[in-house]
Amino acid sequence: MTKIEHIVFDVGQVLLHWDADLIYTDLIPDTVERSDFLTNVCSSAWNVEQDRGRDWTVAEDELIAEFPDKAELIRAFRPNWHRSVPYAHTEVAAIMDGLIESGYDVTILSNFNQHTYVEAMGKYPFLDHPRGATVSGDIGLIKPDQAIYSHHTREFDLAPEKTLFLDDSAANIEGARAFGWHAVQFFGKDGRSRLSQILSEAGITLDN
Repeated sequence: MTKIEHIVFDVGQVLLHWDADLIYTDLIPDTVERSDFLTNVCSSAWNVEQDRGRDWTVAEDELIAEFPDKAELIRAFRPNWHRSVPYAHTEVAAIMDGLIESGYDVTILSNFNQHTYVEAMGKYPFLDHPRGATVSGDIGLIKPDQAIYSHHTREFDLAPEKTLFLDDSAANIEGARAFGWHAVQFFGKDGRSRLSQILSEAGITLDN
């Protein structure tokens, strides 16, 4: 493998735990009803359009037009969003900081709404430690679209063959590989040992 110089981190499920179910634990106590709501109303497909940058009010209004009896619950998603990111994967964040301290070029590429990302940065300041971030909501592109890898490469002047990308989504990993990056599927819950193994296999060894 060509010597890795650039490490690109995803955020959700890599640096932060994310679970939309937590938004509605109190609002919809019944687990079956809550699962149905998140599958058929405030679904992943609906939420990903906010990651693409869709205005929250527009998103809410369009969904309420389809599910008027769920209006209150639909409008509860955004103000309770913070509940969906209850903790960071601190061991992973520590390794990321170690990479930065060791002189590696570290950036973030994440499918994330532009407004909730600012909120996440306020809650988890280590998100501001890398050289910069491409947030899908800011540019209207989402992984695994090839255009978002191209944008990130240009924006941060990366050499694709010297870039290692860590993401929890298999589709996003395949998209990155198709663009010419080295990419490995990684879940933050797997912790320090798994990440250290991935980095070691890429020729990167950290003391801390």
